[in-house]
Amino acid sequence: MQSLIAGVDCRSVRSAGRLNTGKLIMGIDIKAHHVKKGVRTAPKSEDPYLLLLVKLYRFLARRTDSNFNKAVLHRLFLSKINKPPISLSRIAKETANTPERDAKIIVQVGTVTDDVRLTVIPKLTVAALRFTQSARERILNAGGQCLTLDQLALKAPTGAGTVLLRGKRNTRESVKHFGMGPHKHKKPFTESKGRKFERGRGRRKSRGFKV
Repeated sequence: MQSLIAGVDCRSVRSAGRLNTGKLIMGIDIKAHHVKKGVRTAPKSEDPYLLLLVKLYRFLARRTDSNFNKAVLHRLFLSKINKPPISLSRIAKETANTPERDAKIIVQVGTVTDDVRLTVIPKLTVAALRFTQSARERILNAGGQCLTLDQLALKAPTGAGTVLLRGKRNTRESVKHFGMGPHKHKKPFTESKGRKFERGRGRRKSRGFKV
């Protein structure tokens, strides 16, 4: 029995995949049909200031050969979970061995937060999407600078003299509870630590689970 492709005899199909009629048969990707790509090409947020930054860094990424601008543009697209905050103590730790740190601009596409455990703040020039009030005050009191990302584009349009950092993604409170189960050592969702709240955990089903 002769098989037909789109009503055309298979014997008329050339080895290169073209038909004698000059038309190309288009197939359907069965495995990835209607599968949406997960990579963002624009932010979901409608924040006008964020959209202006995206417009600026799209231009810089297109008109310069700098990978820095491409990285900043990509990070502007990300969701809130994928733009974790970074603390002043983490910034100080990560840049401790950076040569000529005072002359560099530390870039964080996200929020910079304060850390009360850090008693002495070094002089830093930090560019970020947002600063908490106490973090901004401590940076300025130490003689440093707090820049926005559009000010960064004027100072370093190609990213020269910058240090690009980002926070740790899996330090959220909710991550501590993920994968709860026997012998997983995860944080339980308990109302309290009293007598009535999961004291027999793992011993019976009424107390979370039975091993």
